[in-house]
Amino acid sequence: MSAVVIDGKAMALSLRAELARKAAAFTARAGRPPSLAAVLVGDDPASAIYVRNKGVAARAAGFDSVEHHLPASTGQKNLMALVARLNADPRVDGILVQLPLPDGLDSGAVLIAVDPAKDVDGFHPLNVGRLALGEPACVPCTPQGCLIMLRHQLGDLTGREAVVIGRSGIVGRPMAALLVRENCTVTIAHSRTRGLAEVCRRGDILIAAAGRPELVRGDWIKPGATVIDVGINRLPAGIGKSRLVGDVCFAEAVQVAGAITPVPGGVGPMTIACLLANTLACACRRTGIDEERLLAGRPRP
Repeated sequence: MSAVVIDGKAMALSLRAELARKAAAFTARAGRPPSLAAVLVGDDPASAIYVRNKGVAARAAGFDSVEHHLPASTGQKNLMALVARLNADPRVDGILVQLPLPDGLDSGAVLIAVDPAKDVDGFHPLNVGRLALGEPACVPCTPQGCLIMLRHQLGDLTGREAVVIGRSGIVGRPMAALLVRENCTVTIAHSRTRGLAEVCRRGDILIAAAGRPELVRGDWIKPGATVIDVGINRLPAGIGKSRLVGDVCFAEAVQVAGAITPVPGGVGPMTIACLLANTLACACRRTGIDEERLLAGRPRP
């Protein structure tokens, strides 16, 4: 029996439509749209595509989106100065510094310099600490999107055993913290975990965020488990061609899992939608507007 394939595109479209309605209501209340500033340093093609796609999605939802594209030769001092200007600009609600930065730039120092109240990526140590303590915080977009998909598929996550493969500060660790908040029993596994396949088989929920193409095989998965594949890996597929695969061998896993996200079309679209959600949340907190009441009394289309 094949697994349910979780449609991240459809879920992201629904979330973005809801955010567009909220953005319109925010604009009517605040006299301006919620605003996102993205900083891109250098000419990495993948980073340029990501920033462009984020800008297109933001503007389509009624957000103001401005991209600051700096040359790869930009020094640390000039980059920090730009971040400081964006921090001080009352028209900017969210700041995104696209990673990775070119060699020679201290990304840690740049991320710490971002105002935590505008940290839509959720990478500032203050937001990381708040998440770990279970306090309100900006949550990294990819784990947030994964959690929304899990809730949609499974409902209440209480008591489920979750295995997270990967311990990065961008996905693995915040994902584990979110699952703990949902009352899951959580194991963080990684490349040095002994008996990794056996550990994975324990998971009612399996999050694959190792950055290794098709690492997780079908026989690593507990029958009926929900599998969220965060990996995006490009493999050669003939002369001048390539194909995208995740960290899970989809063809094998879909025969064992109860539900699974595809690559592409799974987690990726939800990441961008959650970036907009974080931007709106920051805008509401900064202006004292109650996000929960933005659509109160407004008929849904």
